[in-house]
Amino acid sequence: MKTTTETSSETSVAATLAPEDVACGDYVALLKVTYELPTYLWDAAQALMPADELVRLALIPPDSGVPLKVFAVCLPFVYVKSYAGEIKTLDLRREQIVRLHHESAKAVWKELKPDKTKSC
Repeated sequence: MKTTTETSSETSVAATLAPEDVACGDYVALLKVTYELPTYLWDAAQALMPADELVRLALIPPDSGVPLKVFAVCLPFVYVKSYAGEIKTLDLRREQIVRLHHESAKAVWKELKPDKTKSC
């Protein structure tokens, strides 16, 4: 008796987006967020930089990779909805986003959605 196994695992890659490429209906996720802080918050940098200069830090947010669905675009702002129904405004001057593979994002969105049939 012969047995065969078939696996249909597919790997997808998130693609970084230029602001003008964002469209309604896209599933996106935060890749990185840039924070600007004044140099006077940096003790060691006071001698090296003027106090009114900004230091830019690019950080990976804790919710990086969580799918968000775009419902409106007015550059540089992108309006998105989370799986929980929360509305967020993304400022593309500070936040870099990626477009997620549609089927992968939809599957994750469905799994993350709170189950409304459960009672406390």
